[in-house]
Amino acid sequence: MSALLQRRLSARDLSELVAHAPTQSATISDEHRASLASRFRAVPSTEHRRLDAWMVEQAGRPPGPFAWTPATARRILGNNALRRVMREPDTILGAVRDEIADQLLRSVNGYARAGSLGHWLGGVAHPVLGLITAEAVNWATQALECVQGLEAGWRVPASDVYYDVATARTTLRGRRDVVVGADAERVVLRIRSGIPGKSAGHGLRSDLAVETLAHPEGVAPRRYLGLWPDAGLILGVEGSMENVRSGASDFVRAAVAQRRHGLVRAA
Repeated sequence: MSALLQRRLSARDLSELVAHAPTQSATISDEHRASLASRFRAVPSTEHRRLDAWMVEQAGRPPGPFAWTPATARRILGNNALRRVMREPDTILGAVRDEIADQLLRSVNGYARAGSLGHWLGGVAHPVLGLITAEAVNWATQALECVQGLEAGWRVPASDVYYDVATARTTLRGRRDVVVGADAERVVLRIRSGIPGKSAGHGLRSDLAVETLAHPEGVAPRRYLGLWPDAGLILGVEGSMENVRSGASDFVRAAVAQRRHGLVRAA
């Protein structure tokens, strides 16, 4: 497993990590995908399992029940608002308000399913809506401050990346907030709150693995960088075969741990 990159979060350091990323990255084949699927099939599951970097970092412990809050909604709203600003120049606040208005309109028109962000927003009080707006504005502003100094072109993807493991009843999710550069030459950025934990490197490698598996030609990004604005830190991993394999193996270990937790609860 190659070393974990670490830098302070500044426009200069981020630009250097992007510009000096290795020119070549790993490429996986159908054989690699088939091998991963067989490893997951060896870990029985009574229901469809969904794994992400957070579960890897938590050693497979299942998360508690999900609930929408200003903190859980800010990333979706903030990233959507930032994408609006890139498409149609506006203030961050204006873009966040437009995004919330669109979500509420879908709820009013009956297009927002129960449990969705739009459905939840349609039922919150006005003071809470103000707090949600503030959280989303802070998120989008932080994200923009992180990347606006980059020389290479960048975009905010429409969603995270997902990979369904064939015949293994398993879906892997990779978190991504900004993609820098084009396709095979891309560097992927993930933004997180708080400070990185001891297992942050494993989480980054897991996200790297999903990004690579989901690519149509199996091409890994040149680097996968995690940004922690609150801590002023950047952690990163290279898009090497070693790191892709490590990330995939961590997912399998998380699936094993998840099954053990399930058996303990059942007992």
